Amino acid sequence: MEQIFRTVIVDDEESAIDNLSFELQRYSYVSVEGTARTGSLGLKVIEKTKPDLLFLDVELPDMTGMDVLARLRDRITWNMRVVFYTAYNKYVIDALRSAAFDFLQKPVDSSELQMVMSRLCEQNVKSDVGNVAALLKDRPFMVMTPTGDLRFLRASEIGYFRYLSNRKIWEAALTDGTFLALRRSTTAEQLCAYDSIFIQIHQSYIINMHYLIMVQDNRCIMYPPFNAAEELLISRKYKKIMIERFYQL
Repeated sequence: MEQIFRTVIVDDEESAIDNLSFELQRYSYVSVEGTARTGSLGLKVIEKTKPDLLFLDVELPDMTGMDVLARLRDRITWNMRVVFYTAYNKYVIDALRSAAFDFLQKPVDSSELQMVMSRLCEQNVKSDVGNVAALLKDRPFMVMTPTGDLRFLRASEIGYFRYLSNRKIWEAALTDGTFLALRRSTTAEQLCAYDSIFIQIHQSYIINMHYLIMVQDNRCIMYPPFNAAEELLISRKYKKIMIERFYQL
């Protein structure tokens, strides 16, 4: 008996879901178990159905596809392959290639889908390729700027995030000395979900624990190039959890 791949589609366009579902009907070993049009609903469907295969749109109304994967990191206990699909250009797709089992470009082409499904069948189901836990380890994650541009970053490139209350946005402090502004809908929860080394120390600050040297007078002393960051104060609300995480490193 051939394996049936339980499948979930997360896309904000109903027509795209319908088109992909129709294309997948050609494969007897694929069963579409659920669909969702937002990231938050997608998370619920994924946890409920525990799919073997996830088709995930890059940009959703409430979060990005990479945000969805980041939130799944500590919840996935089964092997799940992720196929990003997007209307973005080839260069973005090339970057996504390093963070997923495969990719498709919208509108979905039947021949390209055939190649993806062939790869799926050829892979050992028990391998770690496409597994969310393995996928997120040392992999780039995607952020979006206020102008809608996509940027791929690794945790090692970020010393800390700071919230600018006057602009109501988060910024990432990068190793090259610049600050990267993030889209306004970005939340502290999303930033901490990108990697376990990000820990919130204040309502307005999230630090990369790998750059932390010590805590002195409730202030974080960081390794270069972030050693000049004077503002990284720890509030009482976050201090206990932050210190516990520091000693676990």
